[in-house]
Amino acid sequence: MSVDNPHLVPTLELREGERVIESFRADRGTYWRDHAWMSVIAMAGGMAILWAIGNAHVWTGAIGGLAAIALRGWYVASDELGMRWDLTNQRLLGPMGRAVELSDIAALRVLGSAVQVVTRGGDKHLMKFQPDRDATRARIEAARGGQA
Repeated sequence: MSVDNPHLVPTLELREGERVIESFRADRGTYWRDHAWMSVIAMAGGMAILWAIGNAHVWTGAIGGLAAIALRGWYVASDELGMRWDLTNQRLLGPMGRAVELSDIAALRVLGSAVQVVTRGGDKHLMKFQPDRDATRARIEAARGGQA
């Protein structure tokens, strides 16, 4: 088993009385499923652009779109799949020192397989490639309810 990259996981110290309730990691299957859908969109877009400009080799747009997304998926997989968010009884802790007080969360939205956390100050954080985005959102909402 590999050691977590300290840039991709929460590194902030827990406060007195603070405890981790649950951790949320990116899911490998969800990651590759999302990339398959991005490939379909990129392939169709590439073909549409080539068709619109009158290129006789429209099919090459599909090859280019697939190659671009496949390369992107392979290149960023280790970083994206290494991300971890920790939900505590006080905060949501994320990679690279991100921390959001539960009482400071203004909205939780789902975007594809991601959960977007919006703070009262307008900061936005994405918890990407969640295997069950609705369950992740519900778990954070439940923890926020404990703040009242």
